[in-house]
Amino acid sequence: MDLKELTAFQTILQEGTFSRAAEKLNYAQSTITNQIQRLEKEIGIQLFKRGWDVGLTSAGQLFAAEVDKLIRHWNDVSEMARALEQDEAGSLRVGAIEPLIQSILPDSVREFHQSKPRIDCQIHLGNTEMLSQAIRQNELDFAICGEPQDPTAFYFEPLYKESVVFIADQNHSLIKRDHVTFKDILDYSLIAGGRTCLYHLELAKHLSRYEAAPLLHTVNQISAIPHFVQKTTAVGAVLDSTPLPPETKRINMSWEGVLIPIGFLQLHGRDFPSPSFKRLFMQILKAQIEN
Repeated sequence: MDLKELTAFQTILQEGTFSRAAEKLNYAQSTITNQIQRLEKEIGIQLFKRGWDVGLTSAGQLFAAEVDKLIRHWNDVSEMARALEQDEAGSLRVGAIEPLIQSILPDSVREFHQSKPRIDCQIHLGNTEMLSQAIRQNELDFAICGEPQDPTAFYFEPLYKESVVFIADQNHSLIKRDHVTFKDILDYSLIAGGRTCLYHLELAKHLSRYEAAPLLHTVNQISAIPHFVQKTTAVGAVLDSTPLPPETKRINMSWEGVLIPIGFLQLHGRDFPSPSFKRLFMQILKAQIEN
């Protein structure tokens, strides 16, 4: 069964006779007859009663009720296939660390959809460890995150560097001081991201240099840490780009923490160079970050 056979059947219904259908489609009448015979043979039913008048069999009436949907579906699928071949349709699976979900990504997705309205974006939130595993398992096309501890299987393109800052409730005593040292915060409980977060590992290394380490709590969702320090004496460790509510302030301190590179992460040898819509989305993200 092909589109020409379905169109011939539909046109016969519209025009009322085989001859007028042939004339409208610019076919010989024998061509129309042959198309209907092939259609009947392929679907295994007789559509028209034999005779001079065009009369549908009971099975033909049922088929006639669905032929418009069949042709429309055929055209839709063909259009989607052509669009997919031209990188104008499909799905893009992007992973990102949490601060970008709230800042860069929404504007990037909106701009991307203006150019590629038929490509759906699937955005996944996670830390670098989770996102790198998802890329390995072919659950993501790429991610914008840190560099994994074992980078051998990946291609990592650095874009910028994140620093770790310390925050506390607006009424905390450390907020009122002009300058605070790293040793000063050791008198308070610390709240940081989960143990697989890159900055958690850097923070743990730094704490190991002090004999008296504070109690270290973990919260997997970094954006929630500012809410956990409110109305407490705890100090939070977050990425510099983490949005802060008005009740939480940054502590005025400097420390020797290592800057964390953030960039595009994807597997070596997979789809690189990327399809055009993937490259476009990366370009939009990069422009948003640079601005």
